Amino acid sequence: MLKFNLFRKMMAVILLMLIPIMGLYIYSNQIGTNVLRAELHESSRSQLQFFQHQVDTTIQSISLWPNLLLHDPDISELKDYFQQTSPYLDLDTMVLVKRIQQKLSAQQSSLNWISRLIIYSPSLGRAITASDVYTYDFADVKQRLKQGWQVRTAEKNGETSHYFSLITVSPLSSFHQPEKANLIIEVEFDSSNIVRLLDTFRGDGQRDPFYYKESEGVIKNGLSDSVLIGKLAASLLEGAEEPPQNAVAKIDGQSFLVNAQLSDTTGWMLVDYVPLSDVTLPMRKSSLLFYISAAALLLMSGIVAYLLYAQVQVPIRQLVTSFQKLKNEDYTVRLKPKGSSEFSFLFTRFNSMVAQIQDLFQRVYLEKLHVKEARLKQLQSQINPHFIYNCFSFISSMAKLQNYNAIIAMSQNLSDYYRYATRQEREFVALEEELELIVNYLDIGKMRMKRLHYEITVPPWLRKQPVPPLVIQPLVENALQHGIEPCLESGRIMITAEEAGEGLLSVTVDDDGRGMSQEALHELGKKLRFPMDGEAGYGLWNVQQRLQLRYGAEAGLTFAKSPLGGLRVVLTWSPEAVKLEEVKR
Repeated sequence: MLKFNLFRKMMAVILLMLIPIMGLYIYSNQIGTNVLRAELHESSRSQLQFFQHQVDTTIQSISLWPNLLLHDPDISELKDYFQQTSPYLDLDTMVLVKRIQQKLSAQQSSLNWISRLIIYSPSLGRAITASDVYTYDFADVKQRLKQGWQVRTAEKNGETSHYFSLITVSPLSSFHQPEKANLIIEVEFDSSNIVRLLDTFRGDGQRDPFYYKESEGVIKNGLSDSVLIGKLAASLLEGAEEPPQNAVAKIDGQSFLVNAQLSDTTGWMLVDYVPLSDVTLPMRKSSLLFYISAAALLLMSGIVAYLLYAQVQVPIRQLVTSFQKLKNEDYTVRLKPKGSSEFSFLFTRFNSMVAQIQDLFQRVYLEKLHVKEARLKQLQSQINPHFIYNCFSFISSMAKLQNYNAIIAMSQNLSDYYRYATRQEREFVALEEELELIVNYLDIGKMRMKRLHYEITVPPWLRKQPVPPLVIQPLVENALQHGIEPCLESGRIMITAEEAGEGLLSVTVDDDGRGMSQEALHELGKKLRFPMDGEAGYGLWNVQQRLQLRYGAEAGLTFAKSPLGGLRVVLTWSPEAVKLEEVKR
């Protein structure tokens, strides 16, 4: 079977074509995503800078208020006002305070911010706002007197508010010694102004800006997700000496584009973030459509490749398999034509060809069988005159000795032998019939040699086993003539039949004769595999050829030294080989 059939090759080619396209698309898509991300960062940074500039400008404008008020004539008069000893203000002072309150109110209204101006007069011991005059705690003001904008937090309507304040003293030289100051001005606004600007900046878009300072907390717009803002601040901003210009934060498995801008005026970070999935949604939709198209193309290519495989490769493979079976001499192989394609015509012609070859081989095989049967008949017929020659030689010897009983016994056994041997129309006889012939033969031998003794051991179930006729008698004759007769002290023959394992049967003939050397045994077995030359013994060669013609190459004779001291000849065959031969017929 081919390791790479047509279908696999076509799919491999399709994949090799598709992989570079997919790679180039993924690469270009990644470049596009990076460019889009950079553009978004730049756009967001520009917007943050613009917004931060607006907030810083407004706060800087508010920070100028105290200096402007110090140059006001009424406030300058209050600065130089005499020390008040009475706990109550006189009429002139109240009129002055009223004018100052009007100016504070006008100043606070100059911007669209909710703010408050407070003037602390150490000489009066009072604080003046646009709407009130009250006694203040100098120690508290002194404690809060620091450079720049200061921030404090307070709870307002259940939420945390941040209050930004800036304190200025007159004269400026008394900043570190407020006891010598003749006027203290504080401007204050809360984070609601920034929240309002953040809401305006946010609009109805996807951005979600907020202010963050590690020591103060978060100022967020009205729709912010407090939990998400806290996680973003913790992952990107906490402990950072400088805010990251742009970054990608991953929170709870979701990625965000984050931009930050530090305010030089307040020291707070303005942070804006956008979910990356929302930004890349159009590109992801485009990628999804491309992947679906690629998958559809791959599926259609696979279907086309499979159709080609089924219509071309499969019939070719069936042809290859059928030719392989035909090579292994399986002439029953046939192909089933389908449809009216070229392969259907080819299958029909193949079946016709195999049928003709099978018919031809059957004829040739039958001719071989006839030749084989004729060869068997010839070999079997050659046994008879050889055995008859030995018998007549014995009768002649007995007649010279005037041993008429031996002649009568030999004649009787010879008659039984002819009765057995003339039934050559049978291809097989029962093993017990063959053994009866052996008994007759050995009884004749005992007449010639009184020292001859024999034993035959065969299981009852094996006695009915079919064997070719006259295959054991030559083995016994060989043991008697060439093993026992030359040795006067020998005279024992043992015949044993048994199952040899793996479907094999065997008949063993042992004698206590002169035996053979190991080299002679090897040479004898070698000669039986070649045409008869007269030295190997006609009877043994005849049996060897008949067994192999009938049962195959595994059947035949083997030789070894006998436990009795002489020669052991083992006849082995497989009854199944005959059944297989009949099946082939």
